[in-house]
Amino acid sequence: MKSFDAVHNPSAVESGDATGNNVDDDGREKRTGTLTTASAHIITAVIGSGVLSLAWAIAQLGWVAGTLILVTFALINYYTSTMLADCYRSDAGTRNYTYMDVVRSYLGGRKVQLCGLAQYGSLVGITIGYTITASISLVAIMKAYCFHYKGHGAKCSVPNYPFMASFGFLQMFLSQLPNFHKLSGLSIVAAVMSFSYASIGIGLAIAVVASGKVGKTGLTGTVVGVDVTASDKIWKAFQAVGDMAFSYSFSVVLVEIQDTLRSRPPENKVMKRATLAGVLTTTVFYILCGCMGYAAFGNRAPGDFLTDFGFYEPFWLIDFANACIVLHLVAAYQVFAQPIFQLVENKCKKAWPENNFINKEYSMSIPLLGKWRINFFRLVWRTAYVILTTIVAVIFPFFNSILGLIGAATFWPLTVYFPVEMHISQRKIKKYSMRWNALKLLVSVCLIVSLLAAIGSIVGLIDSVKAYKPFHS
Repeated sequence: MKSFDAVHNPSAVESGDATGNNVDDDGREKRTGTLTTASAHIITAVIGSGVLSLAWAIAQLGWVAGTLILVTFALINYYTSTMLADCYRSDAGTRNYTYMDVVRSYLGGRKVQLCGLAQYGSLVGITIGYTITASISLVAIMKAYCFHYKGHGAKCSVPNYPFMASFGFLQMFLSQLPNFHKLSGLSIVAAVMSFSYASIGIGLAIAVVASGKVGKTGLTGTVVGVDVTASDKIWKAFQAVGDMAFSYSFSVVLVEIQDTLRSRPPENKVMKRATLAGVLTTTVFYILCGCMGYAAFGNRAPGDFLTDFGFYEPFWLIDFANACIVLHLVAAYQVFAQPIFQLVENKCKKAWPENNFINKEYSMSIPLLGKWRINFFRLVWRTAYVILTTIVAVIFPFFNSILGLIGAATFWPLTVYFPVEMHISQRKIKKYSMRWNALKLLVSVCLIVSLLAAIGSIVGLIDSVKAYKPFHS
């Protein structure tokens, strides 16, 4: 085992060049990210298994409002993301490596701490939620097999705790990837998996529509007194609007993705193109999944095509789609976990620059993987984080319902408020001018959406807790 001194230039060590020749002008690891890798990161972050629940969301709102709101939030997310991309470099031209750095550069004060609380709170919640979601898809694979051979009415109860533990065990190894720069290959695979299971969902919905055995749809969605009560209609509509607003949100990791891009061409231009490609791609899949799913199932659309068994056959295709979801979540977990890892490790390196446990890198030869660089602090801290998130997932298997509330709390500040405020500061937009008023109106409307979505999420969380049955999925 060979050791390297990572105190002066840890990035050079991580990139495999201890001499420092392979670094950017700021002494950090030379970036190799491209439009393709950035787009893959975005698609991995944006298209989640939640795409398969958009039929339920449109069912709560109806054809007109559902489709219009979905497209509106695509435009809002793209617009504010371009603002955030422009803030990657400060006015002096220096790089801002994280979202908090960007806010510190343009706004400062307590807003930096508020940004950190919203961003990292959201990231922790997402990693816990992905552990649960992966286990749900793995359980669905077992159930599909059971239903196929024992009948659709069979009691096929499968515990999901072993699957959570297995997912966490795999993440312990993947978490040792040094930084965001090493995730490109993983994200490309995850993007392909996203397209695969979304396409399967769309294809199965089209098959149902073609068969003519479709559910009842309407311009306003679910019917009060028939499908839902009046109060349920309101709460579920709020929740559906929130689901659509949060379904595009990747601002929580936008700056970290942009920090992987090469300096030429300018990072903001490449990031804007990657954002456009990501948002356009996801919007097409969202509309197809949402609208075709609603056309197939109508007002009784399930919360998820695949894991709630809107389809039972062909069971092997259901299993394959759920396997694609799991592979996607394996990579997506890392996309959202890496900023957390980097935050803690960078702060510890600054606090204890002479500590060998924290700063030393060791080179090891691992069979099939070749040379691998090990840092003991990274090994212990990241393993502990994965174990902790897995334990929380096991204790609170209804945590996915809490994610809606977390999304409501973080969508407004991270996707709308901070990008708009920094844009106003950067462009020095005159107070009370027409553009200033329009931007403030956008901020206010999105705040109202977040508050309404939070109310709907709280009601949904209460229902989930009441319906929760321990030990089985």
